[in-house]
Amino acid sequence: MPDFEVVDLGPTDHPEPGEEAPEFTRPLVTAEFWEDRTLSDLVDEADGRTILVFTPMTGSFVAKYVWDELAERNWDERAARVVGVTASTPYGVKRFLADNDLPFQFFTDPSNEVAASYGIDHALDGMTGLSEPRVAFFALGDDRTVEGAWVATDWPEFPDYDDLESELGLA
Repeated sequence: MPDFEVVDLGPTDHPEPGEEAPEFTRPLVTAEFWEDRTLSDLVDEADGRTILVFTPMTGSFVAKYVWDELAERNWDERAARVVGVTASTPYGVKRFLADNDLPFQFFTDPSNEVAASYGIDHALDGMTGLSEPRVAFFALGDDRTVEGAWVATDWPEFPDYDDLESELGLA
């Protein structure tokens, strides 16, 4: 029995396959540095699908579990580009990357406006004015068209990763 309560996050209005993913500009953090980048820039640079992975703040067990799973499954080698989106600050993401030796990059969005534009933000229980993204995955084509999507409906919720890889074209 888990020592936390499972929370129904309610419905979403996220981009569906065939729709264009919302554009945004945010700091992109790597193990070495960060700089403002647009989603379009990353998609244009990718040689194939770009997978956007939304997770809660990098200090959460949910984020750690998701990113450890993706690293173990070698998503960095199976997709053109895998990029995280989190409500954490650039400093928090750099620390997370260093502590976990992950091969991924992350957009930081402390205001959580990107998750809101994707329809996947949720308020943190008992914390006025704070929100974070629910766990979500979007496979984007070279024109930012959503080709596959999975969005959590509960907190915490994780996908069946074998099914997810099929949905996102990584199988």
